[in-house]
Amino acid sequence: MTETANDIAIDLRHGNCLEVMRSMPDASVDLVFCSPPYEAARTYGIGFALRGQAWVDWAVERYVECLRVSRGLVAWVVEGQNKQFRWTATPALLMADLHRRGVKLRKPPAYMRVGIPGSGGPDWFRNDYEFIVCASHGKLPWSDNTACGHPPKWAPGGTPSHRLPNGRRVNLLHTKTMADGSKSVQGYRPPRLANPGNVIRCHGGGGQMGHELAHENEAPFPLSLAERFILSFCPPGGTVLDPFIGSGTTAHAAVKHGRRCIGIDVRESQINLTRCRLASLETA
Repeated sequence: MTETANDIAIDLRHGNCLEVMRSMPDASVDLVFCSPPYEAARTYGIGFALRGQAWVDWAVERYVECLRVSRGLVAWVVEGQNKQFRWTATPALLMADLHRRGVKLRKPPAYMRVGIPGSGGPDWFRNDYEFIVCASHGKLPWSDNTACGHPPKWAPGGTPSHRLPNGRRVNLLHTKTMADGSKSVQGYRPPRLANPGNVIRCHGGGGQMGHELAHENEAPFPLSLAERFILSFCPPGGTVLDPFIGSGTTAHAAVKHGRRCIGIDVRESQINLTRCRLASLETA
């Protein structure tokens, strides 16, 4: 069903995401951004209880389908479990299996937030970050990697330089004599906006997810996290797909920033929750 929120097209589809995506054409969306069910963290009311390699196999099949329908980036926020003083490593195993299948992985960004107290157990650090497993078909057809950037914090401290393979330093900023005899200063100049980097710090928890209805889902992620990827990797007017739409955070971010969204969820309750969230944006 295609709906609108503030005149932005939102297509919400109730069903198994794998079956729904198989009905979609190749390269039909600009970005896939989502957070799938984590391994055996909760059943989501549908008996989801996959662990270890069984979860990885389930995830690989769906990730590869996401890659087929996306002309750009696929980004999944994922996490494993700590059980009996051992991390299950399922995010790393997912990346390894995708790599072995020839998927072109990008270095995974880290979604960083203040973790749940006690999440490190009695002898380890609190868990403050999760992996975002990312892949593309190669160079992205559209990106604005400084869309969420900031002005450089420091001016260059002297003439910028770099080292050649033999170790010799070469100044990047240099004067070149042009054909007409004039001089031109060429080389590195500080950018207007600095690349924000691949550690994405977000506020989470009660009242900080971007909408009060976010907490009607068992495992929401912050609106600001979805915004980072939509602004950076989905062109204005483009389409982002979330195969596990949940409480509609990805759709909210799409509406806010002038992108279309396709949202899929196996639970009709989450489709209805997303509709309620989007309706609140239209009346805000």
